[in-house]
Amino acid sequence: MLRVGLTGGLACGKTFVGEALQRLGCLLIQADELGHDVLAPGGEAYDGVLREFGPEILDAGGRIDRAALAARVFGLPDRLARLSALVHPPVLRREEELLVAFALRQPHGIAVVEAAILIETGSYKRFDRIILVACTEPQQVERAMRRGGALEADVRARLSRQMPLEEKRKFADFVIDTSGEKEDTVRQTRAVYEALRRIES
Repeated sequence: MLRVGLTGGLACGKTFVGEALQRLGCLLIQADELGHDVLAPGGEAYDGVLREFGPEILDAGGRIDRAALAARVFGLPDRLARLSALVHPPVLRREEELLVAFALRQPHGIAVVEAAILIETGSYKRFDRIILVACTEPQQVERAMRRGGALEADVRARLSRQMPLEEKRKFADFVIDTSGEKEDTVRQTRAVYEALRRIES
């Protein structure tokens, strides 16, 4: 089985590309969804995060409010590192369980893990190939504001704390440029999928 990491910057279109690869036949694992799961009540990280960051991060239903949690770590590297130490290990365990199960079902399949900070955490080393999804910074800002209703200053602050896309390119085996029309992104994604199939076969 071929293990593929899918990453990119804020609002570059990782999810769109991941879902296109899934439609072509890849197994898609979304690290952000696993992050939701481990932070849910009963999830592996719930109790530790609650102890660390306090009951103020809970919503009325007793669930962790991710926006409230993000506000408590934004711009504070030590707090962010603590949160990562609580959340990332169970997310990685869940990823590995899904990858192992998929390899048993489809030994010649392609498994894609979509994760925003694959390179920054060193997690990229676990994969056979890395796909980077990229677009221009003005597009990142526009898309992030459009989908989340965020303020431009907040979006730019988030971008300033991410590894620049040009730096990420050094780690990528494939780059999918999402700055054009969606049809062009799908065409590029299909070409990458066909290249991955040739590697696996």
